[in-house]
Amino acid sequence: MRSLWRSGQSNFLKGISMKLMRRSLISVALAAGLCASAGQALAQGSVLRIVPHSNLAILDPIWTTAYMSRNHGYMIYDTLFGTDEKAQIKPQMVESWSVSDDNRLYTFKLRKGLEFHDGKPVTSEDVVASLQRWGKRDAMGSALFQFVQRMDTPAPDTFRIFLGEACGFVLEALGKPSSNVPFIMPKRIAETDPFKQIEEHIGSGPYIFKRDEFKPGDKAVYLKNPKYVPRNEPPSGSAGGKRVYVDRVEWNLALRDAQAQVNALQKGEVDIIEQLSFDHYEAVKNDPNLQLAKYANIGLSYMARFNHLAKPFDNVKVRQAAMAAFQQEPFLRAQVGVKDLYRTCGAMFVCGGPYASTAGSELQMKGGIKKAQELLKASGYDGTPVVLLKPTDLLSIHKLPDVAAQLLRQAGFKVEVLAMDWQSLVARRAKKDAPDKGGWNLFITAFWAFDLWDPIANPMTDTRGEKGFFGWVGDDRLVDLRNRFMRATDMAEKKKLAEQMQLRAYEVGTHAPLGQYDQPMAARKAVSGFFVSNGNLYWNLRKD
Repeated sequence: MRSLWRSGQSNFLKGISMKLMRRSLISVALAAGLCASAGQALAQGSVLRIVPHSNLAILDPIWTTAYMSRNHGYMIYDTLFGTDEKAQIKPQMVESWSVSDDNRLYTFKLRKGLEFHDGKPVTSEDVVASLQRWGKRDAMGSALFQFVQRMDTPAPDTFRIFLGEACGFVLEALGKPSSNVPFIMPKRIAETDPFKQIEEHIGSGPYIFKRDEFKPGDKAVYLKNPKYVPRNEPPSGSAGGKRVYVDRVEWNLALRDAQAQVNALQKGEVDIIEQLSFDHYEAVKNDPNLQLAKYANIGLSYMARFNHLAKPFDNVKVRQAAMAAFQQEPFLRAQVGVKDLYRTCGAMFVCGGPYASTAGSELQMKGGIKKAQELLKASGYDGTPVVLLKPTDLLSIHKLPDVAAQLLRQAGFKVEVLAMDWQSLVARRAKKDAPDKGGWNLFITAFWAFDLWDPIANPMTDTRGEKGFFGWVGDDRLVDLRNRFMRATDMAEKKKLAEQMQLRAYEVGTHAPLGQYDQPMAARKAVSGFFVSNGNLYWNLRKD
């Protein structure tokens, strides 16, 4: 509009009457008003409104494994590598890399155009600091750092990893697609104690976090990062080009009622329901204005996690009694209900994964209440109540604790169910206090299959005691098997070791797998660009 006005300005000055000029100015003003209105309409249309699966309370995706924090991380941070929909590792922030002949030196070069939201360039020092912090919290990261001798930064765009001995999962660790993801942060932020939460939230990713509009329990807002330079490849999994076609993404954190979510989607008040309640699956499926977006080719796994530090589950025989009671069909039928969306599975490294096995699963898959009662009686259980945590706002798992409580009571346990929102549960499960003083005995959760199918990444089989995942399982035999798996390069040997790990995990009762399922996502048909991400990633989406 300005260029048109300037190009015609000289003609006005060369003799056009003031009357005509006034008429032209009025036309220009009207046209400008129309453009402004159109711009406002475009801005409204470029806002993507999402109902996420839970509240966002923890903003540090390294401090917690909660998927809400991971999803927040993917909005604002970037990664060195990604994992595509075929589980292949692909470069993301990395432009090129090389490996020495003895597989003990990895050299990486960052691609050009990487810039943090505060305008500062991403450097190799930022990368090293970020990896060091991640390595102290993540199961696969800590496994990798058992081999890392040192890291250095010979140039601002180059970093190197020196290994004390060769291992076969360096790229798999750096491209880990889910909790905890090795997100890259500015060095000054990454140097935060890994057991304290960060206070600044600045990344180099496709969106910028609008901290001044963040209201826990209400909304979170992200703006398009205009300086982000995406890769040229199409999006796939957590890899490929992260192209943003909307100006603003709003997470509605307050809309927790399942029916209210569907009503809002039907009215166009929201665009996406991240985790559609299974009870509303058929209604959305039959609505001509809505879609069940295809975004995953693998599912999730439910599991019950025992606290090994506190009574009664500090007793392996008590844990085995609970596992016998936890046959999977009642959980899946109550929570999911849609038969096409769930399947029983005794594989701790997930059915359909490269290390799937039924070894050792008989106790749980063929146990039952009678067997559980026998085991509990023989265990010497003294009636200590099981403090079972129940999330009230996480629709994908909120029915499971009730099923667990019923089965445990039938087996002879005393059970106390504590209801709370998911973020409060996440905070409580980190506490090692006695269950009657703010701690816990049992919680139920869900993980994406790609968080579980690798025995190194699987947090449930990380049995390094208080250094491991919540529940703090300590078992030297499993630690040894896991260490041997890290060093194995032959696939046949790795499968053999994975089976031995599963046998031992069932023997000591690390946790109880509760089956696998597919989580539907609902969206308006005006939203397009969904791709197989095996998670909740919000780039490449357009809103008509």
